[in-house]
Amino acid sequence: MGATATPPGFEIRPLDTVEEVFRASDVLAEVWGGDRGGMPPNLLRALAHAGSYAVGLYDGDRMVGASVAFFAAPGTRSMHSHITGVLPDHQSQGLGRVLKQHQREWALAREVGHITWTFDPLVARNAHFNLRVLGTRVTEYLVNHYGPMDDGVNRGDETDRIMVSWALAAPPVPTPPDEQVVASVEVPHDVERLRRDAPADAAAWRLRVRDGLVGHLADGLAIGGFDDERGYLLVRR
Repeated sequence: MGATATPPGFEIRPLDTVEEVFRASDVLAEVWGGDRGGMPPNLLRALAHAGSYAVGLYDGDRMVGASVAFFAAPGTRSMHSHITGVLPDHQSQGLGRVLKQHQREWALAREVGHITWTFDPLVARNAHFNLRVLGTRVTEYLVNHYGPMDDGVNRGDETDRIMVSWALAAPPVPTPPDEQVVASVEVPHDVERLRRDAPADAAAWRLRVRDGLVGHLADGLAIGGFDDERGYLLVRR
């Protein structure tokens, strides 16, 4: 991934004070529908104080995004990105990519070689960003990974997740060519809208995607990429 400059007027800063930590917790709560449980201030303060990655994204003096990651086992030279969010009025401006690039540079400066994170397999824009833009590698499909969650995004749904690994010094994993694709699993184009307007349809998509991906993985295939029309692209290991 090439360098992605922070836009003029924006700045990424570590969360050094209690006030910054509480503001970051508020920002992430707003992104996730008003629930502070995803990153409570006391846990965020502990992670920041212990030397984990904990930053705020500022538009002038206003914090408009935040990102938190922590180190994995020492021998793996890896860290796990737990949560990254940008306020709704600043989304779709490339700021998520700016935060990921900053996270990458921070990790490389500390001799970290990989960053892992999870995302909801039903959210097509996240699959596109993680697999097509960043070129991460899928490592696991996790069924109901977090159990019930009570935030405004996940409430009432099961928390299936795809785990990806981003090799920071390697070229992006390319989308597989058609001749290597042996199966695909479609996802809804806008699951957030479905959850609002047709929750039963969203729940049906959850099971359909889960059954498709878990079944293909059990048959020895691997998720090799993502296509905006076909969905997840399965290849032979």
